[in-house]
Amino acid sequence: MPADWRDFFALTKPKVMRLVVFTALCGLLAAPGSIHPVIGFTAILCIALAAGGAGALNMWWEADIDAKMKRTQGRPLPRGTIRPIDARDFGLLLSGMSVMVMGLAVHWLAAAFLAFSVFFYVVIYTMWLKPRTPQNIVIGGAAGAFPPLIGWIAVTGEVTWMPVLLFAIIFMWTPPHFWALALWVKPDYAAANIPMMPNAAGEVSTRRQSLVYSVLLLPLSITPWLIGGTGPIYGISALILSAIFLALTIPVGLRRSVEGDGMKPEKKLFAYSILYLFVLFGALVLDRVLAQAGVIA
Repeated sequence: MPADWRDFFALTKPKVMRLVVFTALCGLLAAPGSIHPVIGFTAILCIALAAGGAGALNMWWEADIDAKMKRTQGRPLPRGTIRPIDARDFGLLLSGMSVMVMGLAVHWLAAAFLAFSVFFYVVIYTMWLKPRTPQNIVIGGAAGAFPPLIGWIAVTGEVTWMPVLLFAIIFMWTPPHFWALALWVKPDYAAANIPMMPNAAGEVSTRRQSLVYSVLLLPLSITPWLIGGTGPIYGISALILSAIFLALTIPVGLRRSVEGDGMKPEKKLFAYSILYLFVLFGALVLDRVLAQAGVIA
C-alpha cells in the first residue's frame, strides 16, 4: 500500500504531541510579559513540528523494535506503508524547519533549546539510553519536559527559576507515569529486548521507585507557589492533584502482580497521570489570567 498523509501524520505521534503542545502553550501563556499572537502561534507551531519530527525519527530508528511489540505493530513502518528513508527524511525536515523558523521568527535561545530537545529525544534517549539501561525513561524523560520551558523562553527570552521548575515537575512525573504503562506491557518490552525498568530491575524495584518519585513530586509541584511564582489557584490545585497522584501510586507501589492480573491500579494511575498534567498546567494558566485581571493578588 502506498503511503498517504495519514501515515505521515501517524509518524508524528499525535497523541504524544497533544500533551507537548498543551504544556508548551501553558508555559507561553503563564510567562510574564506579552507576545504578539502571531509570534506566539508560530512558537507553538514550531514546538509541535519539532515534536512530530522527533517522533518520526524515533519510529524510523525503532522500526524493527516496533514490529516485535503488539502495542506498536500497527505503526506505518512495521506495516510497510512508508519506506524507512521517507520516514527519516520527513523527521529531519520537520525538525530542521521548526528550529530555523523558531530562531528567525521568535527567539534564538528558544530555538537552541528546541534543537537540543529533539537531539536529546532522538539521539540520547532513542538511540543511546533506551536499548542500554533501565534508567532510560528517567534520564530520557527530560525530552518531554522541555516544551513549557521553551514556551516560557519564547516570551521572556531568558531562563529563570519558574520555567526550570515546570521542567522539573514533568521530569519527576515521567517515571511513575511511564512505568505504570511499562508494568502492564512488560511482555512487549521483553519480546523487543528493551531493558525497561520492570524487565531489567524487576517489578518490586519499579514499583518502589514509582512511589519514591510520586512522593517527591508532591512538594516539587507546589514549589512555584511557595516561591511566589504563582498564586493560590495553582498552589491549591497542585496540592490536591499531587496528593491524588500519590494516593493512586501507593497501591501500585505496594502490590505485587499475579498471573492473570488485570493491572487495574496501574491502568488507573496511567490514565490519571495524563489528566494530572493537563489539569495542573491548566491551573497554572488560570492562575496567571486571574492575576492579570486583578481577581487574585
